[in-house]
Amino acid sequence: MKRVDDFRLRLGNKEYVPIMIGGMGVDISTSELALEAARLGGIGHISDAMVQDVSDRKFDTTFVKDKTKLYKFNINNMNKAVVQFDLDRLAEATRLHVGATMEAKKGDGLIFVNCMEKLTMNAPKETLRTRLSAALDAGIDGITMSAGLHLGSFDLIKDHPRFRDAKLGIIVSSVRALQLFLKKVARLDRLPDYIIVEGPLAGGHLGFGIDDWQQYDLHTIMDEIHAYMREQQLAIPVIAAGGIFTGSDAAGFMEKGAGGVQVATRFTVTHECGLPDHVKQEYFRASEEDIIVNGVSPTGYPMRMLKSTPAIGSGIRPGCESYGYLLDATGNCAYINSYNREVQASPDGKNITVFDKTCLCTHMRNFNCWTCGHYTYRLKDTTHRLADGSYQILSAQHVFEDYQFSVDNQIALPPKQEIVAA
Repeated sequence: MKRVDDFRLRLGNKEYVPIMIGGMGVDISTSELALEAARLGGIGHISDAMVQDVSDRKFDTTFVKDKTKLYKFNINNMNKAVVQFDLDRLAEATRLHVGATMEAKKGDGLIFVNCMEKLTMNAPKETLRTRLSAALDAGIDGITMSAGLHLGSFDLIKDHPRFRDAKLGIIVSSVRALQLFLKKVARLDRLPDYIIVEGPLAGGHLGFGIDDWQQYDLHTIMDEIHAYMREQQLAIPVIAAGGIFTGSDAAGFMEKGAGGVQVATRFTVTHECGLPDHVKQEYFRASEEDIIVNGVSPTGYPMRMLKSTPAIGSGIRPGCESYGYLLDATGNCAYINSYNREVQASPDGKNITVFDKTCLCTHMRNFNCWTCGHYTYRLKDTTHRLADGSYQILSAQHVFEDYQFSVDNQIALPPKQEIVAA
C-alpha cells in the first residue's frame, strides 16, 4: 500500500500535502494548529464559531462584554428576539482573527476558515454574509462551508472581489446534498474548488439521522460521489473525512480516487489544540463505551461527544445576551424552549436540569461540551502513559507527519517525554 506522501492535493495550479486539519470550534482548531498544517505543506482550518469571544481572548477586545452590557436588561426575559449582533463589530472580530492568522503564516500550505451555516445569530443571512465577506477581506486562503446545505451562501458573496480568487468548498454527507448545492451554484458559473465528504464517524455535528447514522459508511458514500462526479464530468477534488485514524486509512481513500483527507480527532490531543490539558486527558482516557451520539445540540443535528461531558444535563441559564450564536431568525433557540419548560416546572429556580438540549454557546465557550470523533478511544494508543497516570501530549507536527509517512496501519509513538524531578 502507498503512503499519503505519495499523493498530492491539487487546488488550482498548485499542489499540497493532501492532509487537511478539520475546523473545530470554539477555537479548538486554533491559529497555531492551522499554522502548523500550512507550514508542513498541508491545509489547516480555523473556525469562525463565536469569533467575538475568540477575539476577546486573543486580542483583548471587549465584544462580548459590550454586548452583554447592551442587553443586560433582557437577561431574565424568556424572549430573546431583541438580542442582535452589531454587524460592523462582527466583521471587525472576524478580520482580527483571520488577519492575524494569515500574517503569521509560513510554508507552502493553506489556511481555510470553517464557516457553519447553523450559526444563525438572530439574522441568518446578514450575519453569514458578514462572516464570509470579512474572512475574504482579511486574506483567508479559502472558506469551508459546513453545518448546513449552504444553498444561498455563494450568492451572498458573489460580488466580493475575491469570490473567484479564494478557494471555496462545501462539506456534504450524501450525493443528494451535493446535487442540491451544485444545482444552486450553477447559475453563478462558480463551482466549489473542493468537496469534503464527511462520514458518520466524524466528531461534533453529523449530517445523518440520530437513529440511522450506523447504516452509513464513508467508503460507500465516497464511491457514490465519485460515480456522480464521473457521470457529470466534474474534476473537483473530493476529500474524505470522518473516522480516518491512520495514514493507511487515508492512503486507502486516495488510492480509490480521493484528492485528500480531512482529519481532526488525533489533533485534539496536541499542544497546539485549544482544548485545556485536563480535557485532553479525558479524551485519552475515554473507552469506546464513553462515546455517544445524542440530540442535545439546539441545531437539530445529532452530535458525537463523550458521555461525561459537563454540558449534558446542565440547566445553565441561556447566555444569549452575551453569545446568542444559535438564535434563529425569530430570536428562538431549542435550548431556550427546554430551559423555559424546566423553569416553569420548578418556579423556585432551584436544581434546574435540562437533558434534551444544551446551551451549546456557553458550554462550547467554556470547553465543557466534549465533542469527539468515533475513534477517540484509540488516542491512548498513539502516545505514552506517564508515571503519574496521565498521557503524554503530542505535537501537531508529529501527528501530521505520522499521517503523511506511516504505512501498514502503524502509528508512530512520540519520543518519550523526560520526567524532570521537582
